[in-house]
Amino acid sequence: MADNNSTKFQSNKLPFITRLKLLILALARHVYIRRDGTINRRVLRLIDIKASAPATKLIKGTRVSTSDVPIDPSRDLWFRLFVPTDGGRSDKLLPLIVYFHGGGFTNFGPDSKSFDDLCSRLAAEASAVVTSVNYRLAPEHRYPCQYEDGFDALKFINVQNYAVLPATTDLNKCFIAGDSAGGNIAHHVTFRACRDRRRELDRVKIVGLVGLQPFFGGEERTESELRLTSTPMLSVERTDWMWRCFLPEGADRNHPAAHVFGDGGSAATTDLKNVEFPKVLVITGGYDPLRDWQELYVQWLKNCGKKVEVIEYPNAFHGFYAFPEVPGYDLLFRDVTKFIQEQ
Repeated sequence: MADNNSTKFQSNKLPFITRLKLLILALARHVYIRRDGTINRRVLRLIDIKASAPATKLIKGTRVSTSDVPIDPSRDLWFRLFVPTDGGRSDKLLPLIVYFHGGGFTNFGPDSKSFDDLCSRLAAEASAVVTSVNYRLAPEHRYPCQYEDGFDALKFINVQNYAVLPATTDLNKCFIAGDSAGGNIAHHVTFRACRDRRRELDRVKIVGLVGLQPFFGGEERTESELRLTSTPMLSVERTDWMWRCFLPEGADRNHPAAHVFGDGGSAATTDLKNVEFPKVLVITGGYDPLRDWQELYVQWLKNCGKKVEVIEYPNAFHGFYAFPEVPGYDLLFRDVTKFIQEQ
């Protein structure tokens, strides 16, 4: 179990295949990130292995079918739809999960194999219809493009509903979910949806928010950022680069997109207190440099009178859910499924 005095992540305890994947990713970053901070998309496509759709997978006895649904081709806005069928009752209503992938606002998509695998497994384990949204990426498209795309996807689902979703989808049991940067987007989309529900959303009812190691930040350096300097996937330098890619030109990390909590008397706090917000599940990792920011997010939600459940995987590094072979991967789906079933 990670403790506050631990500074060294023991990567040698990871499965060999995980260590190999992490090495490839680390080397690739030196190639696809140019010296000026921009991204060579052509090189990135070589390592971003894609999963095609339509397709059908068999996951623990459940068949999951996938297909891609266009929303606005002019900005490449679409979602991948994951529908589980287990041969049971065809009229059983299934909760809806609107999912936002991670990647620091800069990388990947719903068709990236790791996220296609994750959402397929989520659909099977939680017996849920999953829509994984393809939003525009930074630095080519900065804030607030990702939030606009996320909310427009939710509005599209609200308007089109059963024209694009299976008839067994329960629109009254919608969950917004995301990992890392996607967890940040999920929060902002959920807040806007709750604030503007009567005006914008008349069919979809959000009953839960799931943040898998959500990506928040600020100008100060937290204890976990300073201590966890040798963990896989993420470093302070890398998160700083991600925020520079995403935030408006000239903005620092205290921008409300990153530093959502502000101080106790901030407008964000007042606004959150005044909206009906769903219950939140936050998954954290003991070896995630962003853990302290996630804990500040949880405390802020509680201070605003919102219900929050926190589950920590003590030995998990940031982005562990992209590696099916690591401990904690199976637990993730068990815990998220339990949260969904309880709402």
